[in-house]
Amino acid sequence: MGKHTLDEALRMARERNLDLVEVAPTASPPVCRLLDYGRFRYEQAKKEREARKGQKLTLLKELRLHPKIGVHDVQFKTRLAERFLGEGDKVKLTMVFRGREMAHLQLGQELLERIARTLKSRGVVEKAPLLEGRNMTLIMAPLQGKVAKKTGNPVDAKA
Repeated sequence: MGKHTLDEALRMARERNLDLVEVAPTASPPVCRLLDYGRFRYEQAKKEREARKGQKLTLLKELRLHPKIGVHDVQFKTRLAERFLGEGDKVKLTMVFRGREMAHLQLGQELLERIARTLKSRGVVEKAPLLEGRNMTLIMAPLQGKVAKKTGNPVDAKA
């Protein structure tokens, strides 16, 4: 529309029942637009909601193990981790050492690495087994191509 003084711009806005909105205050001269500000804010909020709708919700699920865990229990935990990775969640495998088990850390590390090899088809190791106090943790992230869609807010899932 060209350059106008502030009084002219306000008069034009009142005549058209619109708002005078400053778009670029740092420009010289400042840039303003005539628009319905309530409708503008509504459309911005609508765009933000649409953008959030497409986002993926990723959680970190933790599975706790002990070095003396039974074979069936390892298989069960592995299947559980496989399901979590398939749903698009990260999995934190925590090996908990108690008492004299601290003398055999390699057993726990080997078990974590064996589980990671088993889950290689579903996820990648994001953080290798690392001892933190009495716990050894391994974090796996899902593979990008093999993730089941999981979108929206947890609140939306209830409706």
